Amino acid sequence: MREASKAGPDSGTKLDADMILIGGGIMSATLGSMLAVLQPDWRIVLLERASELASESSGPWNNAGTGHSGFCELNYMPDPSDGHKASKVARQFHLSRQWWAHLIRTGLLSPETFVHSTPHMDVVFGHRDVDYLRQRFQTLTTDPLFDGMAYSEDPTTISEWAPLMMEGRTDHQPMAATRHPGGTDVDFGTLTEGLTQIVSDAGGQVLLEHEVRSLRRSPDGAWVVGGHAHGSTFELRGRRVFVGAGGMALRLLQRARLPEIRGYAVLPVGAAFFRCSEPEVVARHEAKVYGQAEIGAPPMSVPHLDRRFIDGTEHLMFGPYATFSTKLLKKGRLTDFFTTLRWHNLHVIAAALIQNLPLMRYLLVELAARPRKKFAKLQRFYPAADINHWNLVPAGQRAQLVTPDRRHIGVLQQGTELIVGGDGTIAGLLGASPGASTAVPIMLDLLQTCFPSQWQTTWRNVVNEAIPGSAPGMNWNASTVDESGTSTATALDLERKGPRQN
Repeated sequence: MREASKAGPDSGTKLDADMILIGGGIMSATLGSMLAVLQPDWRIVLLERASELASESSGPWNNAGTGHSGFCELNYMPDPSDGHKASKVARQFHLSRQWWAHLIRTGLLSPETFVHSTPHMDVVFGHRDVDYLRQRFQTLTTDPLFDGMAYSEDPTTISEWAPLMMEGRTDHQPMAATRHPGGTDVDFGTLTEGLTQIVSDAGGQVLLEHEVRSLRRSPDGAWVVGGHAHGSTFELRGRRVFVGAGGMALRLLQRARLPEIRGYAVLPVGAAFFRCSEPEVVARHEAKVYGQAEIGAPPMSVPHLDRRFIDGTEHLMFGPYATFSTKLLKKGRLTDFFTTLRWHNLHVIAAALIQNLPLMRYLLVELAARPRKKFAKLQRFYPAADINHWNLVPAGQRAQLVTPDRRHIGVLQQGTELIVGGDGTIAGLLGASPGASTAVPIMLDLLQTCFPSQWQTTWRNVVNEAIPGSAPGMNWNASTVDESGTSTATALDLERKGPRQN
């Protein structure tokens, strides 16, 4: 074990770690893998409350596994003429793929364990949504990141792309679809384990069943992380801390007394999916197919029928369906949400709820729906679906971010937000999807913000070589995508597509 670092340039106090990562999910694993490559002499300690890594939102059954590249997520483009957000997310996921590709080239990751080629599709019904999708397609085809996307209103073509979608369909309303063959299905749980192994192999330490309860700054500048493990207490001292604890991140940042999170709040959001593992059904669907959310439904409720590849076996999943619990983690406590309440965020939560009354009504209707009514949503995608082949299974529990806003007081936020403490020695991540797909660009922001000296002197050059598209001011034209995508395509062409070839 390496000799621990000192707390500061003039301090003789020893530390247990140069970086303490709280949470064993994709975010901590991504940051840990970057630090292990960029600064292999640092000691990294990762703390996870569960008995295994990626047991919460990063687990493969707790998310849809979509590599969020903007190919199929209609909620990124409410205005079909404005592709800015879809393009931004596509670029972010491209950067994540570049980092994975670098780790693959250097022998630190095996692509066949976590990523599989899966075309991404949209299917919509009715004149209004067909017009919308046609305009969306026309907008995105001008962006090189979406090169290869196809559009059709022909039922025969759509049937070739997604046979289950057309099987048993008796209505004759207009429909349209887009398809991009470059989509992916990602097992973020296995990826988390692979990235964490990089940390361990570099001399870092992974401590499971260590639940963090306290986080405070000591007079000498070190961060003191305390909690419970195996029936006793523990305490670690670190130079820097990253809080990637999912639903528990806000509470831990509050306990660290960071002024930067004053007024921030979270709301618990749960989900469930129908899952089918019948081989004869699964074999006939080779895509992730997204639809249009119902009027009044939240963006995270966009229905989708996905092919998944988990633990060497293929499955289909459809959802999500809203569930409710005051837990902020799937394996959390019913008191979780209430522990985040502070006098300075109560009005923020109230304002957000008042501004989203249609959303509240939608969720109540969803929660009251019987299984047959839930299954009818699946049958809109797959009319011939047999309910005996599908089981409703719980998915992950999310903490929906609510941020203070001068104009609206409290605003429900999609995506994630990186919170950095005043002196850059502590950071945490709040929010949810598409966080996993955008983990790499989020951590690039963290590295530049929290480690300006290291970034300017050595890290920037290493990162720019590993992730060609990460250089600030990169002009994303067709040649840029071709050149920066070469290493990614070469490495990720090794993706095993399961027993079939696309």
